[in-house]
Amino acid sequence: MGAQICSQADAEAPGETLRFHAEALGAQVRLDAERSTALRRATFHDGIVFSQRPVRPGERVALRVLCHERGWCGGLRLGFTRLDPARVPARSLPPFVCPDLEWQSPTWAAVLPDGCARTGDVVRFWVTRRGRLFAQVNAGPRLLLRKDVPMGAPLWAVMDVYGTTKAIELLDPTASTFPTTMPHVLGGEILPEPGATAGEECVICFHRAANTCFVPCGHKHFCSSCAWRVFGDTAKCPMCRWEIEAVALARGRPALGTGDGLLVSVADWT
Repeated sequence: MGAQICSQADAEAPGETLRFHAEALGAQVRLDAERSTALRRATFHDGIVFSQRPVRPGERVALRVLCHERGWCGGLRLGFTRLDPARVPARSLPPFVCPDLEWQSPTWAAVLPDGCARTGDVVRFWVTRRGRLFAQVNAGPRLLLRKDVPMGAPLWAVMDVYGTTKAIELLDPTASTFPTTMPHVLGGEILPEPGATAGEECVICFHRAANTCFVPCGHKHFCSSCAWRVFGDTAKCPMCRWEIEAVALARGRPALGTGDGLLVSVADWT
């Protein structure tokens, strides 16, 4: 991949809002229309994504973990690379940032500690002018992940939606707070908030249409606004009290009985 290394700041202007690069994607990644959300569709690897422009020293890259998937080990990887994603040949990305992309190119990434970033958490990461890679989860302490990142050339942010991490969303790092009602995206669809017709109302607000599903229990009686509020408040389904691991787009008319799709997996909704 040496031919794709960028030694001059010839990419997009640093002031542009960060988005995921539209074409340099792992084989399992799907982006939403705004290129702010990345979903890994299957398996536990092939989830590499890049920022669409270089990141300045000290500039925070902020993302939210939208969805976790049980059954895998390890989670989100993040870091920086000299690879210009606009010059990465199609289908040339390896399955993993660590160690594959690091072996093949000037890339410096690290794994967040296990259990450090859960669904709904906001992760910020940055590299200092001294080449130190830091991360911070929510309002927690700064985590020094690496201290050997060479400076002096453009660096793009690189993230690996790996293992238990199923989907992430890029955020505005300058915001003092982030909304708790999140527009969750699966398969490029932002959850709509239409008014409900008779028999399809959200069982919490009785106004908006029930259009979301709690994972893994499968209950789908809630609009996305109420679903995310429940997820943020208690993370327990009001119908069965199971722990909520993710909020997904529901399919089909909600049924109010007790056997409506229990024990579904995240893969059923992606």
